[in-house]
Amino acid sequence: MQEIYLVSLFMFALFLMLGTGVWVGIALFGVAYLGLEMFTSRPAGDAMLTRIWTSSSSWTLTALPLFIWMGEILYRSRLSSDMFRGLAPWMAKLPGGLVHINIVGCTIFAAVSGSSAATLSTVGKMSIPELRKRGYPEYMIIGTLTGAATLGLMIPPSLTLIVYGVSVEQSISKLFMAGVLPGMLLATLFMAYVAGWSILRPSEVPKIADEMTFREKLAESRFLIPIILLILVVIGSMYAGYATATEAAAIGVVGALVLAAVQGSLSWATFVDSLLGATRTSAMIALILMGATALTLAMGFTGLPRALAEFIDSLHLSKFALLIALMVFYIILGMFLDGISSVVLTMAIVQPMVEQAGIDLIWFGIFIVVVVEMAQVTPPIGFNLFVMQGITKHEMGYIAKTALPLFAIMVGMVFIMIAFPELATYLPDHMRTATGR
Repeated sequence: MQEIYLVSLFMFALFLMLGTGVWVGIALFGVAYLGLEMFTSRPAGDAMLTRIWTSSSSWTLTALPLFIWMGEILYRSRLSSDMFRGLAPWMAKLPGGLVHINIVGCTIFAAVSGSSAATLSTVGKMSIPELRKRGYPEYMIIGTLTGAATLGLMIPPSLTLIVYGVSVEQSISKLFMAGVLPGMLLATLFMAYVAGWSILRPSEVPKIADEMTFREKLAESRFLIPIILLILVVIGSMYAGYATATEAAAIGVVGALVLAAVQGSLSWATFVDSLLGATRTSAMIALILMGATALTLAMGFTGLPRALAEFIDSLHLSKFALLIALMVFYIILGMFLDGISSVVLTMAIVQPMVEQAGIDLIWFGIFIVVVVEMAQVTPPIGFNLFVMQGITKHEMGYIAKTALPLFAIMVGMVFIMIAFPELATYLPDHMRTATGR
């Protein structure tokens, strides 16, 4: 069929470029240009420039570099070490002990970062030396951290949700709300895995004396106050309807700068490094988004998305079968592309299928994020594997093996979401009137 031929041609051209080391954004531009020149009569250059400018000038996208900058500021401040100090007294007595700090720390930092890489780097540099020093097994330290860092993609503010929302023209604030309950449930499941490990292998859990009184634990908890306040201000301003996602991001940047200054860790060098780091990351994502916009345009002119949607519809797949097929598809795609690239590259084709199947786009955004989370820990291109390898110097295969149980939990999370879609839709539906955004 013609649509199969076009898909094959587009994918062959894309992976040929990616395989030769071409940047993802440039590869997307190349495939889009090829499609417009070969299969349409529209002038490729004019059409691409007009569409790219229109999509890139979206005010919603302003939230992206701001949230990235906020994460960069926090990454370079003392908040990470303070977070370990505040969490450790409360985690020590849980089944599994201080390994829970990897998960709770990732959950907290994800709420101010939005990036799994930033979450992994920050919490990893905080927890790995401390857990090693206390004698925890290396495979549990590495596995739980690699898997739990993916929460940075789901718990708001999530960069992936921002990109998805812009791609399918859905409310960023509602997507952020939708990610809260699934994100918290996934973190709870990760902690249940750690507890189960401690029960099945008690000999591997170090015996650490808890000599702190309740009053002393409360005193240590004061180190968590700054980051908790920042989370409440940034996320709460959106949920209460006082700020859009973009305005909340700006509030977050100012709050992060104030915290770093109060801590005494904000120097001119720190400020410049955070700004340059955010600029590099934002420019990379912007190039990918522009390339994906051009490819979406090319696919639209060829009629490929509509033809594929009609083809899928002709197969008469149930909603469940379609979702499972998409899960497998994104896991495979995530072995070769990062999460944001996977989302923007496929939305032009997938969105019509999903809408035709009657699947809520807000719910589907959370589904996509869970599946993209899996791709972060699958070789050969799982992004979290590269970050963890840079931190620990372990081999990629070893890191992927340690994260395999958490990968299985994420697969289970997909089925939980399919069975209980209200996990993702409850907050957006019930807070819609309050936010009005």
